[in-house]
Amino acid sequence: MFPFLTVMVALPVAGAGLLWALPASARSRAREVALAVTAVELVLAAVLVVQFDTATAGAFQFSETHAWIPQIGASWALGVNGIGLLMILLAALLTPLVIIAGWRDDASSPDRRRHYLALVLLSQAFMMGIFAARDVFLFYVLFEAMLIPLYFLIGSFGGAQRRYAAVKFLLFSLAGGLIMLVGVVALYFQGPGGEQAFLTDNLTGLTLSTTTERLLFVSFFVAFAIKAPMVPVHTWLPTVAETARPGTTALLVAVLDKIGTFGMLTLAVTLFPNAARWAAPVIIVLAVISVIYGAILAIGQQNMLRLVSFTSVSHFGIMILGIFAFTQTSIEGAAFYMFNHGLSTGALFLVVGFLIARHGSADVSDYGGLQRVVPVFAGTFLIIGLSALALPGLSPFVSEIMVLVGAFEVAGVAVIIAAIVVVLAALYVLLTYQKVFTGPVREGREDTPELSLRERLVLWPLIALMLILGFGPGLAIDTIREPSQDIVAVVAEEAGQ
Repeated sequence: MFPFLTVMVALPVAGAGLLWALPASARSRAREVALAVTAVELVLAAVLVVQFDTATAGAFQFSETHAWIPQIGASWALGVNGIGLLMILLAALLTPLVIIAGWRDDASSPDRRRHYLALVLLSQAFMMGIFAARDVFLFYVLFEAMLIPLYFLIGSFGGAQRRYAAVKFLLFSLAGGLIMLVGVVALYFQGPGGEQAFLTDNLTGLTLSTTTERLLFVSFFVAFAIKAPMVPVHTWLPTVAETARPGTTALLVAVLDKIGTFGMLTLAVTLFPNAARWAAPVIIVLAVISVIYGAILAIGQQNMLRLVSFTSVSHFGIMILGIFAFTQTSIEGAAFYMFNHGLSTGALFLVVGFLIARHGSADVSDYGGLQRVVPVFAGTFLIIGLSALALPGLSPFVSEIMVLVGAFEVAGVAVIIAAIVVVLAALYVLLTYQKVFTGPVREGREDTPELSLRERLVLWPLIALMLILGFGPGLAIDTIREPSQDIVAVVAEEAGQ
């Protein structure tokens, strides 16, 4: 079998190396090289989707297993089930769009541009590897190595506080990673050992003491909660969102942060189901706090990038609520929401970035009346904003309803509170639209350019996909139904149900 997944990890790495090796005379073509690499990556992802067997979506497909560090039983083991497939498709779709969105960035410095694009390609490689990893040690190594390109993307390309934001992001992530490392090492000594000691198939169903399992669960969960991001370990996100380039933040929040919820589903819950059930009540409370906190803080933001980041804190709370309700519908909804939130929030960061590129400001108070000047821009912004408040007909609505309905039977009070708070989304989205696009045209904004063809090619495919999945969600849900059933079955079996 052709090693699709290994190629999808290696190709962006090779692309980054090519960009760094370009001679001075060819560095002006860095954008074309990076876009070509991500286009091939998207084609490969499409092939995976076409060849994926939804009838066995819970099993790992396109699997590869090779000895890597036999002394400790680590393997280069890749494979995707339905949830991993959706995440890989999301990463493959958004990366070229981010490159197109930033096509004019660093126009005066081709050398700086190629460095940025090379780091974006490296980030894509780590995304592909993490969402396909079937070996816990491999997952951990990629999880930590991913911090390197992200640190430089944040710290070298962005606003005045970019270095502070990069260090804050790194410290939070390293703290979570070190805690997780303790769990990885302990898992090795508690596991079956052998040449494939870290293979997830061999670790599922381990017999552990209650205390050991709980400690291992906490070590993994903390790292994933930081990445998610979840209150109270979320504070790095607004700082990064305000400072980094919109394209960087779009990738970070729309795709890379899903590693947190993906890790909860595929590692923390499946490897330590009893501990997950033990911790679920506290986690659900924290998830609801995240929903409330993120929504309220979003309403009070003047900076649009910080506003979008706080909406994401709220949305991640809904995903985590769905995961730890442990029902079939809630977990399907959470997994589907991971994909839909990537489409919606990625588009929201990018459209805000296009607005900033025109006038150099992310503050709501610097705008007004733009719908009279740029009606297409205004309409596009509104549709994307409505997706953030889960308007019926757009795909985030389906996943949000699935989480709330599925979780109600086991966490009714939490769901009622979350559902009430979700209404606040209408406030922070519509108030922002009102201030930026309605009313009299603010002085100095009369010559604001309309959305260009390039910008429409970035945003409109995301809107189209949200509409398609909003009216035909089965296209995606069919791929996550069986993996969700397997997760529910593991938790129920360990609980003796």
